[in-house]
Amino acid sequence: MQEFLHYDRPAVANTLARHLDALRPDATTFIAGRGYLCRQRSDLPRSPYPDMVVAFGVDAASIGETNGYVISEAGKPPDFVLEIASAHTARRDYIAKRPIYAGLGVMEYWRYDHTGGRQYDAALAGDRLTTEGVYRPIELTTEADGVIWGYSEALSLSVCWVERELRFWDRLRRRYLPGPSEMADPLELDRERSARLAAETRADSEAARARQLEEELRRLRGE
Repeated sequence: MQEFLHYDRPAVANTLARHLDALRPDATTFIAGRGYLCRQRSDLPRSPYPDMVVAFGVDAASIGETNGYVISEAGKPPDFVLEIASAHTARRDYIAKRPIYAGLGVMEYWRYDHTGGRQYDAALAGDRLTTEGVYRPIELTTEADGVIWGYSEALSLSVCWVERELRFWDRLRRRYLPGPSEMADPLELDRERSARLAAETRADSEAARARQLEEELRRLRGE
């Protein structure tokens, strides 16, 4: 479903897409969100659904038609994955998904919490994959005005927490990319809200399915 490439991704991803398209006009860049991410299609039932995925040098159109990202079919893991905190997924995002994304070979994994760290363990956090296949935290700086930022080598941009908003800072032009409120029309904002609600509903279903599997395993063990 081609819509997945545009409508089912966080609004902030749209401004990032415009920036990367202008910066890399000859490159094939995939930016999407809230679709599945797995190594093989057979892994789909256990796959995470990241809020944003960025991959360079892939066939974006064919990936978008599947409504998800299968590494074996795309030819490489994503370069960048972002999770956005919600009450439904917070603990899984910053505890369980870290080793999952490392195991999948995602080069950078970022977490953003608009509450300033009440849902995640921090307002902003990022990890970069080492040559040993493990994540190491990306250094973050907290400015006097409360802005928190770290540099993403994958995007060649700084990822920033600015007054509860997720922003991207372009070092070369010394400016932020436009935020969602600066570029989104009412229809796009409605789509964003609908997509967020759908993602939270899907997360609830995943959690319920996981609990059912655990209960079934305990039953089979005779516990």
